[in-house]
Amino acid sequence: MRRYCCNPIITPADVIPSREDFEVIGVFNAGAVEIEGRTLLLLRVAERPIGEGVVAPVFNSDTGLVELMQFSQDADVSDPRIIKDGGQYYITSISHLRRAWSSDGVVFSVEDVPALYPSNKYEEYGIEDPRITYIDEKYYVNYTGVSRYGAGTMLAISDNMLSFGKKGIIFAPDNRDVAIFPEKINGRYYALHRPSPGMLSKPSIWLASSENMLDWGHHECIMMPRSGFWDGEKVGGGAPPIRTADGWLIIYHGVDSEDSYSLGAALLDHDDPSKVIGRSSKPILLPCEPYEVSGFYGKVTFTDGAILRVDGRLDIYYGAADETICLAQADINEILSIL
Repeated sequence: MRRYCCNPIITPADVIPSREDFEVIGVFNAGAVEIEGRTLLLLRVAERPIGEGVVAPVFNSDTGLVELMQFSQDADVSDPRIIKDGGQYYITSISHLRRAWSSDGVVFSVEDVPALYPSNKYEEYGIEDPRITYIDEKYYVNYTGVSRYGAGTMLAISDNMLSFGKKGIIFAPDNRDVAIFPEKINGRYYALHRPSPGMLSKPSIWLASSENMLDWGHHECIMMPRSGFWDGEKVGGGAPPIRTADGWLIIYHGVDSEDSYSLGAALLDHDDPSKVIGRSSKPILLPCEPYEVSGFYGKVTFTDGAILRVDGRLDIYYGAADETICLAQADINEILSIL
């Protein structure tokens, strides 16, 4: 991959907070789609309350408001992302989804208000990491809803990416990194997903199918971490799969023993996506630039959205260090040649 020369392309400074007492600490992990010649990114925007003290913003489904929970200074905040208190976990920020538009795929204008915001008890800690799949003349946006019940995958449907109908949970906690295929295969919808295996195994990529996009079954594990490789500890889906002449190209993330998040690629069979035809032995994008190595959570390159342009160029929009949006590009044939 070739990084865009002026990365990052979107930073927290480019985003107006959703309320005056909040500050934006991260804009990253965006879904991506091309609409009538323009590029739309659906950004994950992470905010936290301004001020001192140990505070967690939580959406209250009874009041319909985000409220601030105060904790003592004795609470465990060794991980900047979470608060541990009395055996319960809380998140130091709350995320929503925000639209950003571009005519050239590089310079983006970020809207001032959220496009999707927490609205129920399964989203009380925020909504994160959207993917966008256009199929059957509708936009299907799946995203992670985070709450005291865990991290589950939610679905929203739109005709135009301007208004959305939420459909609730499609993969119960703990399950995330869902990427829906952009066309039916043998009459069924397909999706990659990554359930949490607990202590018995390492997080792996699974495949599921559905007749209606809401009820998913026929689950099968198709890709596991590879010991000693760049993806030896964890793997998960990234951008929605892309149809090529050789098969379904997936850009996925892998985690190594140093907790470094890199991007790689794999190829799945057209007619049976449970069959892995090829897989990159080395990452195609690993965190090495300062904006990828240092940030809110360093050593991370993570994608939810990629767009194949008409000239064969693949634009991958990725989150760097859980803080900014960046762009990397390659000819799709270059990627296929290494699988």
